[in-house]
Amino acid sequence: MTVKLVVVSHSEKIADGAVELAAQMAPDVLILPAGGTDDGRIGTSLERVMAALEEAADANGDGIVVLTDLGSAVMTAESAVEFVADPSAVLLADAPLVEGLVAAAVAAQAGADAEAVKEAAEAVYRPPAAPQRAHERRAPEVTGDFELINLAGMHARPAAKIAGGLSGMDAEVTVNGVDGTSMTELMMLGAAKGTVLHVEASGPDAGRAVDYLRGLVTAGFGEP
Repeated sequence: MTVKLVVVSHSEKIADGAVELAAQMAPDVLILPAGGTDDGRIGTSLERVMAALEEAADANGDGIVVLTDLGSAVMTAESAVEFVADPSAVLLADAPLVEGLVAAAVAAQAGADAEAVKEAAEAVYRPPAAPQRAHERRAPEVTGDFELINLAGMHARPAAKIAGGLSGMDAEVTVNGVDGTSMTELMMLGAAKGTVLHVEASGPDAGRAVDYLRGLVTAGFGEP
């Protein structure tokens, strides 16, 4: 079982497109769109959101995470949650819709629980932390250097797989000096094919995190 995702947007096309994109990276995760109004206008529909939440709940997963586009969509989602049999099983993520959804979907695909999936979505919205001074940095417990072999390098899909997978681990991980759980920061590296990713990790899951990165990179993220 995996966490289910619901996308609430003012536009039916935006919701459907975001779901289509995220599904390419998380084929085993149920992602349900709830966009637009019942008569095809721009807006949100309480009934559509309720129906999506009910379908997600009926799928017997490990919780539901909801992503929204604009403020009133949040209010609609909050209202819909009140009608769910178990409101505590539904979490609303404060994250950009498309980027947050991709990160959440990858985290769910990797088996993360609902809290970790929500955190993965919200991590892409978080501004970069101020750099630590040398004497404040935690010494890495495990490191690794892995060369990118996929043709496209560090684009959205690899960045999402890295960030989503690491978000569910108890480890602090940097990749070429940036936060390994931030899809945005990873993409901003602009790492092309042939770039060596230097990974540093500390914490209880440090070894697991580095092994996870090794597996992704050496397999070319499943891409040519």
